[in-house]
Amino acid sequence: MNTEIDGIMINYRDEGQGPMLVMLHGWGSNIELFDQIIRFTASAYHVVAMDMPGFGKSGEPSQPWAVDDFVTFVIHFVQKLYPQEKEIIFLGHSMGGRIIIKMVARMKKQDIGFTIPQVILTDSAGIMPVRTEAQKKRTKRYHFYKNLIVKSGIARLDPGALDRLQKKFGSADYSAASPVMRASLVKAVNEDLAPYMPMVTMPALLIWGDRDTATPLSDGQQMEKLMPEAGLAVISGAGHYSFLDNPVLYDRILGSFLKITD
Repeated sequence: MNTEIDGIMINYRDEGQGPMLVMLHGWGSNIELFDQIIRFTASAYHVVAMDMPGFGKSGEPSQPWAVDDFVTFVIHFVQKLYPQEKEIIFLGHSMGGRIIIKMVARMKKQDIGFTIPQVILTDSAGIMPVRTEAQKKRTKRYHFYKNLIVKSGIARLDPGALDRLQKKFGSADYSAASPVMRASLVKAVNEDLAPYMPMVTMPALLIWGDRDTATPLSDGQQMEKLMPEAGLAVISGAGHYSFLDNPVLYDRILGSFLKITD
């Protein structure tokens, strides 16, 4: 299905009946990876999942977005397509978790048209990582070469030099993204959401893979401490995509939280 939100064409899925459950995927991902979770939860819930702007089959923003811009987009999406829904449960993976955390914080400050009674955060982003010495040295080398390219005039003679440098030193997600989405990624990863986590006072299920290297288990443990009603479920042997690495156990944990019976 397709719709236009704030001038951007958005691809989304809408399945099932019951209380509304909205799913937000992670950076560089799309709704296809949620297929198993959608089929499982649609037996008891009205499930909606969209390709976020800049991902999957959805259009890209015209300029770089911060996390707050993605929050505004989700709110506008719900307000346009489901204005009758007054309670919505949210499930987010990685970057999707960032959006949920900030949306809860915004809900506490202003009327967004609906309330959020429960949240599910899967291998969620939001905790600022502790940089290793190797990462610090890599960043230092990047800034050295960047200054060299700019001050020597190479950037004027070769406009693509800075872009190639950024791709060389950036993450795989950064290198694969368009210029607009690269800038958006930088905005997202440089925002520490820990101060907002105590505002997540509703029941919060945290599901984590103990081998997650993108958002390590220690992030989930810290979120559990910061969110008053959070509970952490750990899937042994699973990585950053715990719902793909062990879908049977993931569904069992999720089903218990959402009271989905076979």
